[in-house]
Amino acid sequence: MNTDMSDLVIEKIIQAVAILQETGVDVWLTFVRETSANGDPVLPLIYGPASLTWQSALIVARTGERIAIIGHYDAETARQTGAYDTVIPYHESISPHLLGVLARLDPKQIAVNYSVNDEHADGLSHGLYQVLQGYLQGTPYAGRLISAEAIIGALRGRKTAGELARIGAAVAATDDIYRRTFAWVRPGLTEQEVGSFMHQLLAEAGGDTAWSREGCPIVNAGPDSAVGHSGPTDRVLLPGQILHLDFGVKLDGYCSDIQRLAYLLAPGESAAPPAVQHAFATEVAAIDAAVAALRPGARGIDVDAAARAVVTGAGYESYLYATGHHLGRNAHDGGGVLGPAWERYGESPFRSVEVGHVYTLEPGLMAAGYGYMGIEEDVVVTPDGVEFLGERQTDLILIPER
Repeated sequence: MNTDMSDLVIEKIIQAVAILQETGVDVWLTFVRETSANGDPVLPLIYGPASLTWQSALIVARTGERIAIIGHYDAETARQTGAYDTVIPYHESISPHLLGVLARLDPKQIAVNYSVNDEHADGLSHGLYQVLQGYLQGTPYAGRLISAEAIIGALRGRKTAGELARIGAAVAATDDIYRRTFAWVRPGLTEQEVGSFMHQLLAEAGGDTAWSREGCPIVNAGPDSAVGHSGPTDRVLLPGQILHLDFGVKLDGYCSDIQRLAYLLAPGESAAPPAVQHAFATEVAAIDAAVAALRPGARGIDVDAAARAVVTGAGYESYLYATGHHLGRNAHDGGGVLGPAWERYGESPFRSVEVGHVYTLEPGLMAAGYGYMGIEEDVVVTPDGVEFLGERQTDLILIPER
């Protein structure tokens, strides 16, 4: 395994022990099989990029023990992670080894990876849960399984120094690609040509897209361009329109997620029209409001409400998504959300903000006749508030005819 990645896995495993001690949960069990086909989202954090083939149990105990019970062909890879004190290989059946470890640890609670609120904590399939219950049948441990949602949410959310460095590098690469793109872009290009140019710059940076390549970047030229999770089209960039870009870079396993805005000056214009300026100022003010509310201990729902009130108070319709989300190994990284109390978000908006959380802030609105207005910033929560991880956009980029 890559040494830097192994160091990161060790950081996260040590962090997991501290979270178990904090929550009072005795054992956290990640139970998987054939992860190349159906990988648990937490594996990159606690095992790294390698796959596990046979049924495998990665056990973290509140006492500090870290145990891997895995097929014998995977044993050396597990040892190389440096994250597990004990690696127990097996040949025919995992169950006697698993039951032996549980009997020795005798946990009162065993957290396993299912969740009704967080897809990143829901890696244990229903079928494999039934297999596990079959192994535990007749033991006291069958009735001691609980959700690992809180443990995984804390582990994904609380970024270590190594994780912050990787996110920061991805943000820096994204800022550079945006600078070069806006220096190059002009009316007459298509959305697809803008997307292709950004992909070329991404290849030069040695990174990957933070979500599916077909829809990264999202390019919206003017008021008739479809807003949402769709790829660039052959729509032409025209003077007098807003150009909205949503783009993220993935470097060394960690992501950025940033939106930027420009206005394509019409003939005779030296500034954007007042309606565009008002919409842009509202966006900046909404992010300011989110930043002011985003403090350790705040709830996601309250941060969302602060930003949303600025947008609706300025006369625009409320946007139909959350103000922000966690950012890390994925562009949408699980845990809580800075969102409203809508059914689709479950309990996620009621999670508390913590130091070390990395969020996007992305209120949005439609400037009628000009196009979609969306700025998205990446920030990390500090003891006193937040820090922007890149160059914040506070001025509307103006694109002249070339």
